Parts: sequence; C-alpha cells; structure tokens
Amino acid sequence: METGFSRIKQLVSEHPNRKLQTLMHLVNVETLKEAHEKMEAGKASGVDEVTKGEYEKNLEYNLENLINRMKTFSYHPQPARRVYIEKEGKKELRPLGIPAYEDKLVQSVISEILETIYEPMFLDCSYGFRKGLSQHDAIKYLNKSLFGQVNWVVDVDIKAFFDTVNHEWLMKCLEHRIQDKNLLRYIVRFLKAGIMENGRFIDTENGVPQGGCCSPILSNIYLHFAVDLWFEIRAKKKCQGYADMVRYADDIVFCFQHEEEAKAFYETLKARLKEAGLELSEEKSKIIRFGRTAGKDAETFDFLGFTVVTGKSRKGKYIPKMKTSEKKLKTKRVKVKEWLQKKRHLPIRELIYKTNARLRGHYNYYGISHNYEKLKGFFRFVTQELKKTLNRRSQKDKTDWLKFNKILKNFPLVKPKIMVPLW
Repeated sequence: METGFSRIKQLVSEHPNRKLQTLMHLVNVETLKEAHEKMEAGKASGVDEVTKGEYEKNLEYNLENLINRMKTFSYHPQPARRVYIEKEGKKELRPLGIPAYEDKLVQSVISEILETIYEPMFLDCSYGFRKGLSQHDAIKYLNKSLFGQVNWVVDVDIKAFFDTVNHEWLMKCLEHRIQDKNLLRYIVRFLKAGIMENGRFIDTENGVPQGGCCSPILSNIYLHFAVDLWFEIRAKKKCQGYADMVRYADDIVFCFQHEEEAKAFYETLKARLKEAGLELSEEKSKIIRFGRTAGKDAETFDFLGFTVVTGKSRKGKYIPKMKTSEKKLKTKRVKVKEWLQKKRHLPIRELIYKTNARLRGHYNYYGISHNYEKLKGFFRFVTQELKKTLNRRSQKDKTDWLKFNKILKNFPLVKPKIMVPLW
C-alpha cells in the first residue's frame, strides 16, 4: 500500500499540473483490510446493520467478494442511514448520513487517494479536516492576520453547505487532477447513493452527507476551487490594501484593510457562490468594523466557538482577543449540569475524577491566550454544581461548604490553565 501511495505523492510533487490515471488499483484487498483495522468498533451501523465485528468474522471472503464486484462494476453503494444529532448551542438537529460498513471501507481508501493528490494543492488559509492541522491552528492564523492592517472583517456563513454541494461542479473539481474514469464513476455512485430515513428512500441530487468518510475531503476540494483559490488569484488581487482569509471547513472569515474593498468583495462573493451552486446566508453573514483603528465602533464576531473582540495589551496597545462565546458557554453549562445529575450517585472519588476529565477537555480547547477569565468562570460554575450535586445525594447528610472544601482537599478539581498560547 505504502509503495502505491508513495508513487502518487511523487507524481503530484514532480508534475503538479498532470492529470493522474490508473488510481483505482489502490482500492484493493490490502488497502481495504488496513481501512478495516482502523475502523473503530462500536460505531453505529448503516442500513446493512453490519458492524465491524460481524464483517471481520469472514473478512478475507468479504473483501475478495467486494473487490470482484468492484472490478465488474456490480458494486453499488447502499443509501446512507440518516440520523439526527443535537447541534451544540442550537435547537435544530444536525443530519448525519451513516454509510453501510463496506461502503465505509471503500470510501476510506478513496478518501486517502484524494488526500494524497489534493493536499499539496490546498492553501495555507485552509484548516478544516486536514491531517496535522487543528482548530487552534486556524485560530492562530486568524489572530496573526488581525494583528496587521485589518480594519474590516467579512464574517461568512454558507447556507446549508453540506446539503447544497453541486455534484456537477464537484466532479469538475475532481477532473482537474484525476483522469481515472473508474474512480470518478465510483465517487459519483457514492454521491448519488441516496439517503434512507425512517424506511423512506430520498434521492441525493445535491450535497455530501455529513458522516461519510469521503465528505470532509470532497468538501475541502470543493471549497478550495469555489472560494480559496478564487480569493487568492482573483478577488485578492483587486484589493489595493491588505486582504486575507481563513477557513475551517465551511466556517470562513475574510479580513480587509479598506471598507470599500470589504463591501465590494461581499457582493462579489455572493455572485461567486451562486456560480458554484452555493448561497450566502445574508441573515448570518455580516461586514463589521474591527481592528486597531475601530476604537469604540469595533464590533465582534464568532469563530470556532470563540467570540473575537478588540482589546488592549498591558502596555495599552491594540490586540485581538478571543473569548469563549456565550452561546458555547451556555451549552457547556447545561451539559455539565445534566451530566452531574445523571452521575450523582457515583462514589465521590470517581465522580470528581470524571468531572476533572471534562474540565481538562474544556481547558484543552478553550484555554487560549487572554481567555483565562472565561475559564475561571466555567470552573466556578462546575464547582458550585458539583456541591449542589453532592448535597442532593442524601436528605440526611447534607454537604455544606465546610464539608465540601474537605472533600476538595482530598480530591481537588483541576484548576484553569492556558494550554494554547497564540504566539
């Protein structure tokens, strides 16, 4: 497997403009077996109701059979099973499409092929779903950009992006580097496989289902051509002043020095998205005053769970700061309160051990420079809710603050800590 992918990497590096052929041979028993080994056990099954454990009972036969069907083109991906999960901080639910097990395997290998080809093409402003890059990396990039000559920010929301990806446009993006018709044919089959929801089949004329192994890389390829490359080659060059962007999946922020260029870009972006089969959500998108010259007129915007505000350093100089957004904080508080209610009968040692695990997870993500006060606020909330939880365990043996502090002395809660410096 490594030899085949290494050869693709070499070709991509040596011939960045050449279209690649004969890629489908990389979907073979060996690569599918590796994909199977990487699959997590216990994950929800698709319409086939086959789990990893069931599939591997006769693994060799199943993989050989799958490859034979693929070679004769009698393999057709099954519809993804649609489920709904809660959107953090929102009332509406997020739809997920869970593929059948062997479809997960094929998608996983195809995804690796696409990543090998397209990853070197992606720009430095793109961060979502890329190996070795995190949300914190995107935040650091934005922070660095805002330190410059930025005076205006265009905060963009693409309406129902994953549901509206235009298949024809996406295939043109793929054909830019891929000439293997068999690989392209199977990608089309995955896109058109449909959705099963409550026993009802739904056609998928547009979109990439969230939950599919190929969806992240396909989305990145789509937005690379639709937005990133277009901004870098065309839109940015029309600006006389500073202009930059950062994108994490479909969460995009554009930065400008001049107001007129920010406003002109906003109108141009709407036309560009329409051309790519997408639509700008004008209710959620906005042009805001932001930066060292904004003063009292400075507005705020959200990015990846943080509210970005203008602030001052200890020396009184302008500095962008990122605080945990109130929406996210409210959601986190509700979740930890509900969780403590469910776990209130655990032994104290175990309850505090698991509470600390949740606190560490919070600090690991939200513990960035200048966000210490928000971390302290969350810590205080968890401390108070933990005391209330222990107090409710018994009507006879109440936990007052004196008793609670003795408990914390033996089993202390993890204190807030900045985990991710932005410089």
